[in-house]
Amino acid sequence: MHEVYLHGQVLGTHSFLLKGGFPKPDAYSEILERYFLPGGETGTAATVLSSLGVSVKMDGTHIGKEPAELIRSFYADKSVDLSSLYFDPEWEGLVDHVLIAGAYRTPLGQFQRLYEAGIKRWNDPKEQDIMDCHVAAIDPYFNESTLLAAELCVKHLKPYVTIDCKHDTYLHRHAAINVLSHECTDGDYKGHTLEEVYTLLTDNTDGLVIITAGEHGMYFGRKGRKMRHMPAFQVDVRSTLGAGDTYKAGCVYALLHGMTDEETVRFAAACSAVAITRFPLPLNPPTLKEVQTLLAK
Repeated sequence: MHEVYLHGQVLGTHSFLLKGGFPKPDAYSEILERYFLPGGETGTAATVLSSLGVSVKMDGTHIGKEPAELIRSFYADKSVDLSSLYFDPEWEGLVDHVLIAGAYRTPLGQFQRLYEAGIKRWNDPKEQDIMDCHVAAIDPYFNESTLLAAELCVKHLKPYVTIDCKHDTYLHRHAAINVLSHECTDGDYKGHTLEEVYTLLTDNTDGLVIITAGEHGMYFGRKGRKMRHMPAFQVDVRSTLGAGDTYKAGCVYALLHGMTDEETVRFAAACSAVAITRFPLPLNPPTLKEVQTLLAK
């Protein structure tokens, strides 16, 4: 048995913390620190949940040759079960590169390689893995496999957290919590007011809807209820890489422990606030004590 099941994006991330801000075109910028560590929405969430004391089983992206040893060695001493992942010895693997300067970051990748015609670079969820968990989290990237993960959670009465799902999807409709980033609301709902987006989302689910807005805080609520706002924690930002994935992990932890809506939003915000004060996040994930200390202030 594992407390949490995660299905989604797992990869290797080359991260570069720049000295100063982003350079102008054709200008030079010094790299202050650089790392190659596990990333992806599911990979980062697994790291954070393990740091919070939660046992995790994760599945999703096929792990190719380049990040394989990194993934195996990094999670060897953590409460993260990799046995459902497929390590593909014939594929180079998925990695990304992220440039970071304080509150800003620029990710560079080749994610469209996952969707090359005739090639499936991810696993279907295994029903037993979902049966064996208490709560789950599902990334919305793997088409029929993502839908199957949600259907299995519904079948076995396992509440799940998801991210950036539109209001008219099965994944949103049945989610216990859907967390939407400003990238999603600004893109998929361009031209709509925040109130209109909130109404569309809450009218189509009985779950909790959270819309994150960075330093402007979070907006949240449920069907038939007025949209509420919670301000962000004020901290010194070192890197925002993984902030959203950490927020998702905080929601999973809150769901696992039966927190109220307000407690969930605040706990997840505290997790994310701790995360952005350090770099690199995978080597310094927030601990439960650090989150509780911030919440108590």
